[in-house]
Amino acid sequence: MDKLRHYLYTHLNVLFFSIFIPLFTIASVIFMIKLATYTAIIQLNISEMGKLYLFVLPELFFYTLPIAFVIAGALSLYRLSNDNEMVVVFSLGISPTFLLRVLAIPALLLTLVLFVDYLVVTPYIKSISKNFINQKQAEAKFNLTASEFGHNFGDWMLFINHSNNSARAYGDVVLFNKNLKEEILLVAHKAELLNEQGNLQLRLSDGEGYTYNAETFKRMQYKTLMINDVIESDEIPYTNTLDYWTSPIDHEYRNRLLTTNALLSLFPALSLFLIVALGVVHARHQKRWIYLWLFLSIVLFYAGSMLLHQWLLLWTIPIFSIVWLSITYGFYRRLVGNRF
Repeated sequence: MDKLRHYLYTHLNVLFFSIFIPLFTIASVIFMIKLATYTAIIQLNISEMGKLYLFVLPELFFYTLPIAFVIAGALSLYRLSNDNEMVVVFSLGISPTFLLRVLAIPALLLTLVLFVDYLVVTPYIKSISKNFINQKQAEAKFNLTASEFGHNFGDWMLFINHSNNSARAYGDVVLFNKNLKEEILLVAHKAELLNEQGNLQLRLSDGEGYTYNAETFKRMQYKTLMINDVIESDEIPYTNTLDYWTSPIDHEYRNRLLTTNALLSLFPALSLFLIVALGVVHARHQKRWIYLWLFLSIVLFYAGSMLLHQWLLLWTIPIFSIVWLSITYGFYRRLVGNRF
């Protein structure tokens, strides 16, 4: 039995990775196209684009792993059936329930991984990703260029005569600040814009400063002078998993997401009967449209998971699971259980 189990796992692994890698690559390409739309709003270098790609990895795994497992499980059994190896297995007195037990172990492990992915990892990663994008959008507002109209930098009016945006370096800079007591004028030969974790700093070099009011006039020279400002962005707070899913913010959306993702996580475990029913055939007497049935099954499961919540709410999880198990078990009994 151990050798047979190992043999089945070997075939499953080969087909799983041959299906998962193309699916994952296609999903990654789609995300990279979406990522390209961000560059029209914010400036991203290679490392920042790589960071955004890492942020979306848990979501890519969540949607590709269950599909790859179900397809690989059915096709691996179908290939063994076409090679008449399943006939040999059943002729030795091994029942189809053995195949269910063999597939149940990776299916349950994958379901557990998917639950952890969408319940714990994805909410945290999404909050980090949104905060990162919000910060980059807020930072984009400080895309300073040479202009006769000037810029607002905190409480200062900033005028730039020469600019190098790629290096964030500027020349012949003038800053003006008018408060209740006095007016301040700063002139710098060179300036550089720095971003330290959301704190913007304008470093002025080789300049002069003037402060004056109705009574006094003061002048100073400086080698280096720092002007500070803070990037204002809508930071999304994250405390823990429970607070995220029970938060009143977007409560209806999060309930729908919770229902849908719970069913998608259960897809490998709920489809064991379907995998065996589609994969086990008698090569001479049975011809299955396995690719068509796999496509229809995946579409029906995903569509039902996403659409039924508007009528059944959280009851979608137990009701849809029972209905899906009943239907797939009926196929299993009719096509495999009563024949082998």
